[in-house]
Amino acid sequence: MPYKDLVSWNSLISAFSRNECFRNSLNAFLRMRLETILEPNEVTLICIISACTNSGALDEGTCIHGFAFKIGLLRESKVVNSLINMYGKFGYLGSACRLFKNMLVPNIVTWNSIIMVHVLSGSGEEGIGLFNHMRRAGICPDRATMVTLLQGCADMGVGQRADSLHCYILHAGLIEDVSIATGLLTVYAKSGRLDSSCEVFGGIKNPDRIAWTAMLAGFAVHGYGGKVIELFELMVSKGQEPDHVTFTHLLSACSHSGLVEEGRRYFEIMSSLYRVQPRLDHYCCMVDLFGRSGHLKDAHALIESMPMEPNSGVWGALLNACNVSGNLELGKEVAERLFAQNPSDRRNYLMLSNIYSAAGQWRDASKVRTLLKERGVLRSPGCSYIEHGHKIHRFVVADRSHPRTEKIYMKLEEVIRKIQIAGYMPKTEFVLHDVDEETREDMISKHSEKLAIAFGLMVTGAGKPLIITKNLRICGDCHSMAKFVSLIERRMIIIRDAKRFHHFANGSCSCGDYW
Repeated sequence: MPYKDLVSWNSLISAFSRNECFRNSLNAFLRMRLETILEPNEVTLICIISACTNSGALDEGTCIHGFAFKIGLLRESKVVNSLINMYGKFGYLGSACRLFKNMLVPNIVTWNSIIMVHVLSGSGEEGIGLFNHMRRAGICPDRATMVTLLQGCADMGVGQRADSLHCYILHAGLIEDVSIATGLLTVYAKSGRLDSSCEVFGGIKNPDRIAWTAMLAGFAVHGYGGKVIELFELMVSKGQEPDHVTFTHLLSACSHSGLVEEGRRYFEIMSSLYRVQPRLDHYCCMVDLFGRSGHLKDAHALIESMPMEPNSGVWGALLNACNVSGNLELGKEVAERLFAQNPSDRRNYLMLSNIYSAAGQWRDASKVRTLLKERGVLRSPGCSYIEHGHKIHRFVVADRSHPRTEKIYMKLEEVIRKIQIAGYMPKTEFVLHDVDEETREDMISKHSEKLAIAFGLMVTGAGKPLIITKNLRICGDCHSMAKFVSLIERRMIIIRDAKRFHHFANGSCSCGDYW
């Protein structure tokens, strides 16, 4: 080109940016600065900032921020929106917030960007607070706002927030939007309210593949494998093509429900009939399926036959199976592979330690825990959460930080006395420490789930379900205790642990004691 104007340079920079050629994009920008007298405009900077964001180039992005300030382009809302998005994706929430606060008149895109940044950083509550500020400022939320907020609520698993957003969506006439309805049904499913999720799904006139998959995922995480299969067959009969995400949830549901033959069949036909090639997630589900059902040889054989290198998720599923079945020799072999692949994942150390403890090899269990400390792997304590009074109440084991601690422990003692009369016996074998029986009973009686249940019984009306979230897998004793409490107190207790939901009612659990 004999003459290259600003539009030409911007087009070149943009083309490199869109095709993830970060260095070429940056070089084109530098050439424009060095070889011409052209001044970059907001389009130039937006393209460069986008390239920095997509490439994880924080240092270069920060330099562009400084350059935008120097040439006076921070007055352009589109440039600021791009920078907010960049800092948010890099995890620099403070930098994103400072940019937002310095804007004189934030527009709808700015509000959506800062809300999204908070949701991505795990600050869903702050995101909802910004949503309320946005409305008070006279900005009408749009589709992007609601989809982002619903994602935040789904990550938090907060039911009452979902009700408020549902009301707003109905009032604003946004419920007809399939993406919003899909986000809403996902929130309800992750909040333990599967009935509400089904109602939202039933109201979608023409659900797309994503909506079908979201509903299928809801049933899967609640452990209703038979319902997942039924919904999958209905989805296919309606002409919807399942994708790799659909099959991940389908195989996961088979795993959690012990549907070995069904899972094996769907794994075989996903490629032959539906032309979906198995990925690592699918192999992970199948290893978990075989392992949970005691077919450790099949699980190990499947890993050996994989066309790609097994990742830590696949080996982790086999290690978990060894933990459940108490297979010490295979567990040691798998754990060594995981320590080499991902030495910073504490779950692998704890599972191997638990395998040793269950076998009575306390010295080896202690060595593994010592290794965990020596490698500086951060500890993530077990926490249980319950929502009450528009607040999230958090409990850890033997927690005494709650303002109503004394009453909570009194309630817990009262409940334990009641269920012991009904036949509950503490399962102290789940205390994986070399201590006497009395100490074991004391330790296991103060688990975070039990404290959350006691608090829930204190503060909610008779007959109302308790919905509790646990960041780790629920232990066998807490599972047994919840069954007895649901029977004696005549309450539905829904506990979402790291793997799935458990619905306790009338002395039994929806998982059928298979988890």
